[in-house]
Amino acid sequence: MFSTLRARKGLSLIELVVTITILGVLAAGVIPLTRMTAQRTKEIELRRNLRTIRSAIDEFKKKCDKVPANAPPPESCMPHSYPKTLEILLEGADFGDARTGKVKFLRRKIYDPFHPPESDNDDTWGWNLRSSVDKPDSTVWGNEDVFDVYSMSEGNAIDGKSKYNQW
Repeated sequence: MFSTLRARKGLSLIELVVTITILGVLAAGVIPLTRMTAQRTKEIELRRNLRTIRSAIDEFKKKCDKVPANAPPPESCMPHSYPKTLEILLEGADFGDARTGKVKFLRRKIYDPFHPPESDNDDTWGWNLRSSVDKPDSTVWGNEDVFDVYSMSEGNAIDGKSKYNQW
């Protein structure tokens, strides 16, 4: 009875096709999840980067506003108490206090994850900027100072309700 059975070596064509089909179905489910995870990670980074830069701008403004009225305002605070460029947040500014000297507000350049700058010489670090004298819906920076930053990306957020450049 055992002599009639042959020892099988390898896989049959049907087993191979079924295995490849199962792997294809699994891969088709994993690829969209991977893309969604990558987009979600960039969104988290964008929110964190916007919060960090905006906090640095706000801290700069507070520091300028604390300069005593009888002391001449530092040049970095002129004319509207907001930084002239993003570089001032990185390099630091002197507010006339001999104890603290130059005050830095950022440790490193912070980039837009959806629109990184094309070169290291980009003064905007890949962001769109708004000046304190610009209209709230302005898309062109007035070069007066840096009141706000927002993403250059026109893409839609995962929530489907907002665009990245409206955050």
